[in-house]
Amino acid sequence: MTFSIVARDASGAIGSAICSSSPAVAARCVHLADGVGGVNSQNVTDPRLGPAVLDRLRAGMPAGDALRAETDAAPDVEFRQLLVIDARGGTGAYSGARALGLFGHAVGDGTAAGGNMLASADIPQLMVEAFAVATGDLEVRLLSAMTAAMAAGGEAGPVHSAGLSVVREAGWRVTDLRVDWTDGDPVAELGGLLDRWLPQRDAYVTRALAPAAAPSYGVPGDE
Repeated sequence: MTFSIVARDASGAIGSAICSSSPAVAARCVHLADGVGGVNSQNVTDPRLGPAVLDRLRAGMPAGDALRAETDAAPDVEFRQLLVIDARGGTGAYSGARALGLFGHAVGDGTAAGGNMLASADIPQLMVEAFAVATGDLEVRLLSAMTAAMAAGGEAGPVHSAGLSVVREAGWRVTDLRVDWTDGDPVAELGGLLDRWLPQRDAYVTRALAPAAAPSYGVPGDE
């Protein structure tokens, strides 16, 4: 019921994008830690798996080792899918044998993608390829991968929620956008949110770290 991607770019930013037929998918499935890595835990989701893998990354394990250690230890892993990226760009991907419908995953240079209940088995690889050729900020490249997935059919059925999150040195998610439910196209709506957010993203970081140097909030009394 979900397709997603995790990735790291040359700046060291780490991010995730995800889409599903279920509501508020990003609230349950996306796990990021600045300077540590990212994990998407999906398919009959166990939200505990993301933090558990991040703890292993934080302890110094590379993505593939952290993923194997967690899937060896966790119960019911045959129902789960996990996508992992570490702070160095190492990747790991796991799809349990009891994942739903047509499922699979693919890894590339600094990225891992996967999905279940897919309209086409090619979608994870198409996401990896779309991310690789896209340019610009990590957010833009993640959205390009999701758009490519939707163009290839996405999930085998209607999708209703999506999310896009990025950590980049600040210590929190400098981008954290969600469409928790729509009867329209959640990826397209996510793109509209990103168009509005990106020009303001860095200003919000400045407001937190150096408020005296922050730009105007553009509200009455703060022109």
